[in-house]
Amino acid sequence: MGNELFKISTTGASKKKSSLNFTPLWLSSEFMQRILTIIGARPQFIKASVVSRTIKKTDGIEEIMLHTGQHFDANMSDIFFNQLGIPKPDIQLDIHGGNHGVMTGRMLAEIEQGILEYKPDRVLVYGDTNSTLAGALAAAKLHVPVAHVEAGLRSFNMRMPEEINRILTDQISDMLFCPTDTAVRNLDKEGFASKPVNVLQVGDVMQDAALFFAQRAVAPRDFIVNRNFVLGTLHRAENTDDPERLTAIISALNHVHQSVAPVVLPLHPRTRAAIDKAGLSLEVNVIDPVGYFEMVWLLNHCSLVLTDSGGVQKEAFFFGKACITMRDQTEWVELISAGANHLVGANQEEIIAHSSTHFGRAIEDHQHLYGGGNAAERIVEHLV
Repeated sequence: MGNELFKISTTGASKKKSSLNFTPLWLSSEFMQRILTIIGARPQFIKASVVSRTIKKTDGIEEIMLHTGQHFDANMSDIFFNQLGIPKPDIQLDIHGGNHGVMTGRMLAEIEQGILEYKPDRVLVYGDTNSTLAGALAAAKLHVPVAHVEAGLRSFNMRMPEEINRILTDQISDMLFCPTDTAVRNLDKEGFASKPVNVLQVGDVMQDAALFFAQRAVAPRDFIVNRNFVLGTLHRAENTDDPERLTAIISALNHVHQSVAPVVLPLHPRTRAAIDKAGLSLEVNVIDPVGYFEMVWLLNHCSLVLTDSGGVQKEAFFFGKACITMRDQTEWVELISAGANHLVGANQEEIIAHSSTHFGRAIEDHQHLYGGGNAAERIVEHLV
């Protein structure tokens, strides 16, 4: 395998002069392209599940899975592998906690060793986490081509670690799988049209996952709230690490819970710790972090979504639910333009007002903004 792209066979032995036939290995039955997929956080497990399932059904391509361990809680990691049918990682690291530099540096060193051991033809990374950037950097420094799923997304907020990760990953990738036309335009504006890279609009793999797994969705254990509830998520560092923003958001969630409808909040351990440290009181229905199937059920049965997550904004749209986003910017500007998503930052009054206005509102996808559920097939076709 390695970097060999041709096999050489000798023919015409009975002739006075032999000739060499050069057959591209990708046209040979002996060629198997090896992809090293790097994942580490919950959204990446979901995205990788649909692409990995497609890879398994495709000849000429082999996948090696590396899990950095960035999400280490059993509810945030192991359960997703079990539910989504992702094969056990070939390389399992245990890197979590610490500052961004420490975490990314450790990942970079360990992923480099994995690349040297397995000698992949290409590294595949997803999204915008520290695992994404570390995987792309390790591959680029070893001259292994990088493919980036969810390329071209921009919030234009350089205070977000995710924004830095996605920009740098795009810069060192040669195959950029964009989920939307907006993402393609972002890359064009940054000069990618004149670079020796492939910018490809393939659609969003999260829509593939939502459609595929919707029929397997189940309610969280002991869930007792009726259908008329607000689903909330809260985990972004820009909110949890800023006491003023966190206080405003918690106050707004408590108010919505009392005046609009019950709020159900699956709470990330890091967010729980931040709330306790700030001395705040949550007066909503707090539940433990849930698996993807439970999250799909909650999205499908709620009447409104309040979130600071990037992925949940889209998932709300996939299930026809209005979304109130507690951030100052979003990568999914097409949802804002379509009136399906509303940015409110950490403004307590706006969170409450928009929740009241949009509770129970149905959203329809007339424009097929995210490709219709065939992104994984397009990605694997281009990889092969």
